[in-house]
Amino acid sequence: MSTGSRFVVVFKDGSSLRDEGVRQIIVDKETGVQYLVWKSGYGAGITPLLDSQGRVIVSKQE
Repeated sequence: MSTGSRFVVVFKDGSSLRDEGVRQIIVDKETGVQYLVWKSGYGAGITPLLDSQGRVIVSKQE
């Protein structure tokens, strides 16, 4: 089992100090699947990113 973090943040936008919240794109290093994470106040959401065909976006593995 790996001791490092499984997820890496590849994009971050917004501010936790304003109502717009913080948006991040994270990548699962084991599967390459990209997720959109949105956090604002006490709420948060996460969903896999999809391409125009409705398929999950997968980053190339290193």
